[in-house]
Amino acid sequence: MTILEEILDTLADAPLEEVRVGAHWTGVVVARAGRRRCGLASTLRGDDEGPHGEAPVRWAGHLQEHGALELARLALSTLPLEASIGVAAVNALLEVDEARLRDENALHTLARAGAGKRVALVGHFPFAPRLRPAVGELHILERHPQPGEFPAAQAPEIIPEADVVAITGTAFINHTIEGLLPLCRPGAYVMILGPSTPLSPVLFRHGVTALAGTLVVDIEAALRSLGQGATFQQMEGIRTVLMTGRPARKGEHTHSFVRLA
Repeated sequence: MTILEEILDTLADAPLEEVRVGAHWTGVVVARAGRRRCGLASTLRGDDEGPHGEAPVRWAGHLQEHGALELARLALSTLPLEASIGVAAVNALLEVDEARLRDENALHTLARAGAGKRVALVGHFPFAPRLRPAVGELHILERHPQPGEFPAAQAPEIIPEADVVAITGTAFINHTIEGLLPLCRPGAYVMILGPSTPLSPVLFRHGVTALAGTLVVDIEAALRSLGQGATFQQMEGIRTVLMTGRPARKGEHTHSFVRLA
């Protein structure tokens, strides 16, 4: 069973209200017990057509005729746009334990954990230039590396040597999370970060130390932003949070936010 399948097994279905696929972000809205919830995920697009001439999204134009849990199972799809919608649905359906959340941004957490240590960052994040001088060494792994970054294929060489590993939540969409987590050495500080990250305690059973994700606190503002092409730095109606494997202690808050891409 994959990690995503484990997370899917924890979800209960709910009425599906809306699906919004934006240029950069996808949002799925469900309703349960009189409360609306919105989950986000990166909008990933592969080729115009998938294998054997498949369309990029099954049920396109009719997604809201399906159940929310059925939509969440699209997270397992090998088609990137379907998987994006599926992960957004997973994040909408998750019952998040807010006792484990605190308002601390990922940049501060990584800087503290990585002081004087080797840090591997899987994915290109806008805060990387600010993180580099705060840690001992910073290695950035990317599928399409920019100058000073390493190709993703070097993950088996770089990640096992890192004291701190931060993995983009889009690894759930492109299905690389299963290969990345086993590369982390025992005792490493492992974070998964970005709005696609499922805030699920299942991940703590797989060696993850912290989850830096996003809660939507104003659904209409978030849908309006993503529907009009907003990048994450431009998104409205969201709250960035950190979840750890234990309840947050009194006083473990900051109210400064770094928007993650």
